[in-house]
Amino acid sequence: MAIPIVDFSSWTNAQDRASQLITARELVKACQTVGFVYVINHSLPESVLDEAFDWMKRLFNLPEEEKMKAPHPEGWAVHRGYSWPGLEKVSQPMPTGNDAEARRKLREVPDVKEVYDIGSDENTDQPNQWVPDEVLAGFRAFMIKFYWECWAVGKELLRALAIGLDLDDDDYLVKKHSGHNNQLRLLHYLPVPAEDLEQERTARCQAHTDWSSLTLLFQDNCGGLEVEDISRPGTFIPATPLKKAIVVNVGDLLQMWSNDRLRSTNHRVTMPPIADRYEGPNRITRERFSIPYFMSPDPTSVIECIPSCMGENQPAKYKPITQAEYNKMRASMMY
Repeated sequence: MAIPIVDFSSWTNAQDRASQLITARELVKACQTVGFVYVINHSLPESVLDEAFDWMKRLFNLPEEEKMKAPHPEGWAVHRGYSWPGLEKVSQPMPTGNDAEARRKLREVPDVKEVYDIGSDENTDQPNQWVPDEVLAGFRAFMIKFYWECWAVGKELLRALAIGLDLDDDDYLVKKHSGHNNQLRLLHYLPVPAEDLEQERTARCQAHTDWSSLTLLFQDNCGGLEVEDISRPGTFIPATPLKKAIVVNVGDLLQMWSNDRLRSTNHRVTMPPIADRYEGPNRITRERFSIPYFMSPDPTSVIECIPSCMGENQPAKYKPITQAEYNKMRASMMY
């Protein structure tokens, strides 16, 4: 399995519907066969991406007491602010119900990462937890701008998918998203002894699928992201960083929405490739930075089968569910 590459300039610069349709079908095919795709020649300038990584590194280099001025709120309901190492635990498959033993076992292997989550300042259900301006002047202003620049790219991807899925309304998917329920995540995977990862005493991010419609991911050059080969379950292939490319993947809601036509694929973060794996004589892994942007429908949006993905011989597989109901189920297990 190889992760496809789609050149999005042919969508942006298309002079007619037929030209757009070629790119749209390439995108849909990638989402059907792999669930992951590199999108190149998108509209986000390289200088903006470089600045986003610079701000993120400045944030995580702050003393702990400064970062804790914007803590992730207690519990699962609000998903914003700074999460210190060990607070969050990603898993797949996800334990269900209120099984305390399942939750305890889930956390026996902590994730060695720190996270800062950002959303729309207009989303009162998910209020942002900002580091004070006197601690990191300019950070908030840049991240708000970057959040909406990512959404501009995301909307075009949703439109391309709608066309590629043969929907009559190009904005069918966009209409379920206002952009205010998306999530910009700054991720720092800490340097740790390689032996701790090898012996599974710690983890970076275990195999999982995303909850979202689509995820846009920006990587540094460290590597470590791996995608499950759908033809060989349990086997993972590297999603090698490509300069300026967005790694786009289908989330669980879009798989349900498309009646399993589009694929939400397991992925994980582990040690970097051998050539870039360690720093220093003590086999300490390189730190890694990445920025995922999770696109989610609005909380009251009902996720039910896309019309072009069902028919007389292909009935809807899933009952309708609101994004809020699904989010509650997933988030309660993560924190």
